[in-house]
Amino acid sequence: MNHAAPSLDLLATAVLIVDEMQVIRYINPAAENLLGVSAYHALERPLISALGECTDLVRVLESALHEGVSFTEHDLALHLPGQSLTLSATVTPLETAPGSAVVELCAAGGSARIAHDEQLMAQSQASQTLLRQLAHEIRNPLGGIRGAAQLLEAELEESDLKEYTQVIIQETNRLQSLLDRLLAPAKRPVVRTVNLHEVLERVRSLLLAEYPRLEIRRDYDISLPDLQGDPEQLIQAVLNIARNGAQALEGAGSIVLRTRVARQVTLAMKRWKLALRIDVIDNGPGIPEDMRDQVFFPLISGREGGSGLGLTLAQTLVQRHEGAIHLESHPGRTCFSIYLPIK
Repeated sequence: MNHAAPSLDLLATAVLIVDEMQVIRYINPAAENLLGVSAYHALERPLISALGECTDLVRVLESALHEGVSFTEHDLALHLPGQSLTLSATVTPLETAPGSAVVELCAAGGSARIAHDEQLMAQSQASQTLLRQLAHEIRNPLGGIRGAAQLLEAELEESDLKEYTQVIIQETNRLQSLLDRLLAPAKRPVVRTVNLHEVLERVRSLLLAEYPRLEIRRDYDISLPDLQGDPEQLIQAVLNIARNGAQALEGAGSIVLRTRVARQVTLAMKRWKLALRIDVIDNGPGIPEDMRDQVFFPLISGREGGSGLGLTLAQTLVQRHEGAIHLESHPGRTCFSIYLPIK
């Protein structure tokens, strides 16, 4: 049954082959990427076991096999672990293997997501350029204000007046720290071989130290290969996203760190055969719909007292690795997916 695998591997369409027991005998890279499941976890397992709640797909499969003809259904709801998809499904019975079938799946809106990613990347680059220019322009006069306040404080004898100079110095220090964070991502990645799960374990330990009441669950695909990247920058990117979720949960809730392989994906306007995906999922209140397209913009924050830089810096660090971040959110579930290409 797998003699067609080499040619099916090259298809952009998601394809599975199931036998008469509805066990998955083949899954191509496009299907792994679309369904968020690796061949390692899917092959030789029943369809309903590998994909979770897929009763509509099973119904289409059984209808096609019962009629003995190709069967297509649009707007098919598929509820997978951690995500819900709306698909078009075409099931074609295999004449050479009675009871077996080829299942083709196509997700709506794939090209729209690529266009959206390109738009976000262009906006992010423009915002970062503007912010760096502003940061450089502000840094010099800010240093002058701080220096003048320190000199004035040294000349003052009355302690009551020194309170005001302390306010000036403290606020200029705070603004200086903000500028340093804006300029930090300009550092080039120090590239070496990185084990993604070591990065996530570091993030997990840092987050638990900061939020001890948080529950952090692991869902790792241990078959993932290493990648080339800067471990410190990757730790910072994932930590910023996970910390954002912890803050939304007010330090008490559940976060899932999940890894999967993604195949045949478009990232930063380039097509990659293989990428690694990190999902950071929290069960918080979700991100308001009117903010979802703005969360990566600098100085945009949905939290009182937030600087609005954590997600901006995370996106910049991921883009420096030629990756991308996707967001899905609704009340009770927010998922940031980081895609990092394997070169």
